[in-house]
Amino acid sequence: MGTCNLNHSQNDVRLKFESQKAFLPTELSQTLDHYLEKGNSKETLNELFHLLKKYDLSTQEEQESRNEKLKQIIL
Repeated sequence: MGTCNLNHSQNDVRLKFESQKAFLPTELSQTLDHYLEKGNSKETLNELFHLLKKYDLSTQEEQESRNEKLKQIIL
């Protein structure tokens, strides 16, 4: 994943999460849903956005890698 110069808002990340929610493992999805209820730093929001971006189009291996990164952020 390349770097992005855009700063994504809490709402941007929430919308991206909602669009990818069905493709995430249930437990991870529920944990991330709760995590997004609180405010997060711009850096964290940007990282979350890019981990969720095109998640549904990623290979199984890539999804597993992203899942691990998501868990590291939210746990």
